[in-house]
Amino acid sequence: MILLANFINAVAGILHFILMLYIWVLVFRAILSWIRVPSLYQVQVLLYRFTEPVLGPVRKYFPPYKFGGIDISPIIVFVLLIFIDTFIVKSMSLYAQQILQQQTLSL
Repeated sequence: MILLANFINAVAGILHFILMLYIWVLVFRAILSWIRVPSLYQVQVLLYRFTEPVLGPVRKYFPPYKFGGIDISPIIVFVLLIFIDTFIVKSMSLYAQQILQQQTLSL
């Protein structure tokens, strides 16, 4: 059971890292969409290709024209990722800790 607990804890840590990295990518994309820097065009294209598969479907349900031309899809995805990190990933980590505690108490 210790191996299972450590595996779950490791998966939770990796998921947390990936979610936080994606959140930062969303933040950088939003910042670069507000300013135009010609030397960062390739970075903007890369960020667009990396985030559009997630933002596109959200934008379909929350189109910018319904919100005065403001694209709120990054905010919705940001909140959703924070929820996933707080609820699912933290639950996985706490579950792994609980398994480890039960193992140490039974020894």
